[in-house]
Amino acid sequence: MSSANVTWEAARVNRTVRWAALGQHGATVWITGLPAAGKSTLAATLERRLVEAGRWAYRLDGDNMRHGLCGDLGFARCDREANVARVGEVARLFADAGVVALVSLVSPYAECRARVREAHEGEGLAFLEVFVNTPGAECERRDPKGLYARARAGEISGLTGVDDPYEPPVAPDVEVTPGSDPETAAEAVLEALDARLQQA
Repeated sequence: MSSANVTWEAARVNRTVRWAALGQHGATVWITGLPAAGKSTLAATLERRLVEAGRWAYRLDGDNMRHGLCGDLGFARCDREANVARVGEVARLFADAGVVALVSLVSPYAECRARVREAHEGEGLAFLEVFVNTPGAECERRDPKGLYARARAGEISGLTGVDDPYEPPVAPDVEVTPGSDPETAAEAVLEALDARLQQA
């Protein structure tokens, strides 16, 4: 989808040249799961590990994106779909630039996540879906933002996992199971990412 009366401006430097200059290939690691599942913690651990290893990486956190680019969106289904589409487009641009984009976003609808994957793979960009499979009861027990408690009290509505659905990935590239510490989970994701990039 694009706006009317616009023309795509072709790059003067192609992807091969950009990636060679950076010394790495771009990719998107898309981390999905219920609120309070541990997505942001995993993304932050991955970002630190990648940067410490001298690799270009940037974390696109769901809450952070709603402070700017997606700040006009609510939590109705159409807004959630727009949120995923916007963040997916930013991630795709980062990946094209040669950065490893680390997206930590509830992204509850399987179809929306599939569209983001298709947009990446259609342009030859690596996309890794990571499912942080923390049970709802455990997420609610953690409740660091108090969202579950507020939803149960009727103060907010449309919370994924309480009164809004979450469609878990059927075949994620990496599944992080309960009890996995962030470093161990990050190592598994990095191994899967490097394997995918070697196939490119």
